[in-house]
Amino acid sequence: MATSLAATTARRAATLARLTPSTSSATRPASLIPRRGLAGAADPHGPPKVNIWEDPMSPSKWKEEHFVIASLSGWGLLIYGSYKAFTGGKKEEKSEEIVAEAAK
Repeated sequence: MATSLAATTARRAATLARLTPSTSSATRPASLIPRRGLAGAADPHGPPKVNIWEDPMSPSKWKEEHFVIASLSGWGLLIYGSYKAFTGGKKEEKSEEIVAEAAK
């Protein structure tokens, strides 16, 4: 028991000697220098973001979620409109021919 107590005391003394503050931060090991990490992620930087309907002509001021929804909606409309422009119109010709044949 006395040897384990002496060993524990020696470990604590060594740890305390390593953690005592030095005269400058340049001599401290990098593992002991405090870092913020991800603590500042919620701090606002720059102008506040607004809802898309509050300022519809300034996409740089929109909230990120609103910008994503508007962008995806625009791309979907462009793709669907292109699809309809290049493939549409054939169904109406067939329906007019069927109506003309039924009238004969």
